[in-house]
Amino acid sequence: MRRLFLCVFGVFAISIMAQSAFAQRALTWQEIRDKFETANPTLRASQIGIDESRAQEITANLRPNPNLTVAADQIDPFNGGPPHGPFAYLLSTASISQLWERQHKRGLRLESAQKATALATSGQADLERNLLFNLRGAFVQVLQEKAILNLAKENLAYYDHVLEVNRERYKAGGIAQVDLKRLELQRVQYLSDLQTADVGLRTAKIQLLMLLNDQTSVEQFDVIGPFEFGEQIPPLNDVRQAALDTRPDLRAAIQSVDKAKTDYRLAVANGSTDPTLGLDVGRNPPIDAYFGVNVSIPLRIFDRNQGEKRRTQLDIDRNDRLAAAARAQVFNDVDSAYATVNSAVILLKPYKEQYLEEASDVRDTIAFSYQHGAASLLDFLNAQADYRAVQVNYLNLVASYLNAASQLNLAVGREVIQ
Repeated sequence: MRRLFLCVFGVFAISIMAQSAFAQRALTWQEIRDKFETANPTLRASQIGIDESRAQEITANLRPNPNLTVAADQIDPFNGGPPHGPFAYLLSTASISQLWERQHKRGLRLESAQKATALATSGQADLERNLLFNLRGAFVQVLQEKAILNLAKENLAYYDHVLEVNRERYKAGGIAQVDLKRLELQRVQYLSDLQTADVGLRTAKIQLLMLLNDQTSVEQFDVIGPFEFGEQIPPLNDVRQAALDTRPDLRAAIQSVDKAKTDYRLAVANGSTDPTLGLDVGRNPPIDAYFGVNVSIPLRIFDRNQGEKRRTQLDIDRNDRLAAAARAQVFNDVDSAYATVNSAVILLKPYKEQYLEEASDVRDTIAFSYQHGAASLLDFLNAQADYRAVQVNYLNLVASYLNAASQLNLAVGREVIQ
């Protein structure tokens, strides 16, 4: 008996452990975001690009290598003339030379490389901004589908209760058989809504899992978060200023102008002459040893880097215009997204304050009247359809608001609406 009890207890414990292993806590938006920033391969690849740019800073800051030359001359291994050894008249020399860069060329190369790294960092931030917008949209889609699924379950449960009441009425002779059949046929619509909502939720979860690069099964994956709207939004001027301070693509455009100016200064410096300083020592019999110095100066008569100077100067003007266009785009994005959010709030307020409650009251009133013979079957079915339509419209509007808020956050470059 004790052995049987232990076996049953073991099976029960294993079952509980298996359930806890397969169960997974629903993730919040911040947890989804953290997981995305850690696991998304596109973001990780872009981060490697920043590391590559930092490696180029090392190359840009390197000094030119010196040149070492060793020579042995006047070796005479042939017979003839006075007797001598093959190395009797050996001339041996060693020289070392170093290019001397003028006008801060190395410092300007390093400065240009550092600004290229800053550009790569801003590009990474802009990529993350756009990817987070897609992630937020997928997250909101899951919340919307969960709300629609819960509404479909609630509607089906309510309708099943109404059906049960009317089956009792039919048995008591209160309604005709054809009316009961019409009510039962209408239940198919609620079943269809439930199945459609279930498929929609699974599809939304699959999309979100793909962005997270997560292989978790749909059944074990869930998210949680508020599916509602906020009536208060920040003033437009504050949102505009936040966008000007935050948008990484605008920052990158301004950084491009700054880098173009540095590149122009580097092009001017590269047009200057760099001498090569040399020192040589040697042995030349009968002189025992000697040393000498030399300077090599290239004559820059034809090539003074004119083309690169002109190109970099034009690049400054081009990036100035691109920065102005980026600034105008920021205002356009912010104003459009702000108007969309404001419109969604205007539409949602009467739903929350009036329409949802009225739809519920009308449904319950018509259902009560129909059960007591004071309303027709058509009135009852219309009231049910109206209630379902109002509820679905409200949920879709809430999703539209959350997507518009996400669009505004994208336009600003950070979350101004949670």
